[in-house]
Amino acid sequence: MEFHTFGFHHQVAAGVAAARYITPTPIQTKAIPLVMQGRDVMGLAHTGTGKTAAFVLPILHRLMQGGRRRVRALVIAPTRELAEQIHEAIGKLGLRTGLKSVTVYGGVGFKPQVDKLRRGTEIVVACPGRLLDHINQGTIDLSHLEVLVLDESDRMLDMGFLPDIRKIIKHLPAKRQTLLFSATMPDDILHLAREILEAPVKVQVNTSGPVSSVSHRLYPVEQHLKTPLLLALLRHTDTESVLIFTRTKHRAKRLGEQLGRAGYRAASLQGNLSQARRQDVMNGFRSGTFQILVATDVAARGIDVTQISHVINYDMPDTADAYTHRIGRTGRNTRTGDAFTFVTPEDEDMVRSIERLLHAKVKRCTLNGFDYKKAAPSRHAELSPPLRKPQRRSEQKKTQHAKHGKSPQTLGQR
Repeated sequence: MEFHTFGFHHQVAAGVAAARYITPTPIQTKAIPLVMQGRDVMGLAHTGTGKTAAFVLPILHRLMQGGRRRVRALVIAPTRELAEQIHEAIGKLGLRTGLKSVTVYGGVGFKPQVDKLRRGTEIVVACPGRLLDHINQGTIDLSHLEVLVLDESDRMLDMGFLPDIRKIIKHLPAKRQTLLFSATMPDDILHLAREILEAPVKVQVNTSGPVSSVSHRLYPVEQHLKTPLLLALLRHTDTESVLIFTRTKHRAKRLGEQLGRAGYRAASLQGNLSQARRQDVMNGFRSGTFQILVATDVAARGIDVTQISHVINYDMPDTADAYTHRIGRTGRNTRTGDAFTFVTPEDEDMVRSIERLLHAKVKRCTLNGFDYKKAAPSRHAELSPPLRKPQRRSEQKKTQHAKHGKSPQTLGQR
């Protein structure tokens, strides 16, 4: 089967051809005809399997008929990065259609979004919190909405957006097409689907565990040896782009800086960055300016970089589903990938959960020549030391003088 068999509007088909899409993925093959029929669809598939195009293309086809410059399709996503990714896909596939897309999320100015909405758009891609702000202030008109998409619904649940989603839905026309896409389907999402979808068709593609194109390895290591082991692995591993996950924002920033000092083209992506800086980091990672990206889970759903060869879990994720989402960043679009996970003695319960998810034992590995018995350094030299008591002002000044007044080199300036 090829994309031309779907019978898209010729201007949509022109965008598909320009994007060099030829053979649809399994989720696209199953979902696109149903969406084009106007059915409510619940799509379940791993990240990296083409879910975005599975709803974007039928929406573009539908919007070629009917009014312009009013919001007729709304896509809700959990993170700014994912919202931008969807927006870019709409622009790419809808290049010849004249249809417009506007992103709506926090962390950037409110008024520029209002101005874009007032100029008219057919598609809005939004994060829940900022969308509610626009709804409450009357700066967005959703009375003409025809299609609602909830993308990465399980991630929205994880991030606590379910109450916001329910509030948003109260402001939407009851008569609409609703599409729900997710990598996993926890009970709360099933309950939401029953509330908001009408006679939905369930489309499921290979969701019993993480993608088979990824190989998995565990590296048992003490906490204080994680960074030396990471540097040693990077020296001994043939990599393309590498995505490293940490548990905290502080740790992501520190690790990114350490990798930069070690000579790697590295950047960090975490919640304390401005939206402009986050976008610069993402663009740099996509273009290859940065070879290594260190991220918290905020990035697990918003990164679409096909050349990621390795995902490294510097810190064990909190849940087995989170493991699925993280390693779904590699092995995309028929490519293969590797997932390395650092395991401390405290992580063994989560290891068992992951192995149940994979239906297999994961290979434990050691790196030849690495000193696993090296003693822990002083607290001042650890990557993520225990919390210390706040310094008095006099102590802070002493610390600053000890640094000779020089501020640390910022990431990306090396």
